[in-house]
Amino acid sequence: MIDGIGIEDFLKVDIRAGRVLHAEPFPEARKPAIKLWIDFGPDLGEKKTSAQITAHYSPEDLIGRQVIAVTNFPPRQIGKFMSEVLVLGMSDAQGDTVLLGPDLPVPDGARMH
Repeated sequence: MIDGIGIEDFLKVDIRAGRVLHAEPFPEARKPAIKLWIDFGPDLGEKKTSAQITAHYSPEDLIGRQVIAVTNFPPRQIGKFMSEVLVLGMSDAQGDTVLLGPDLPVPDGARMH
């Protein structure tokens, strides 16, 4: 069982939609990964991250796709690459990551509520 949190804690997490502008393989990563550059609209602009999503996605498949990410974690160094956001996904039956995204288009930078 997961310990409960208050709504105040949940509201501190800035979860937003963004559109993948550029994606490329990340061969230096310990596990297969893809580097992503994501547009979060005029308030946040472009942010970069990496994700272990190669089982279901290729860099070409991701261009133009809207994804959901946590945007207010501190940047994290991953090898020689600085990750600025955390793209969200869920594990499928095989344990591979499936990205979360809106069912319908929303403005880039839209905040989850």
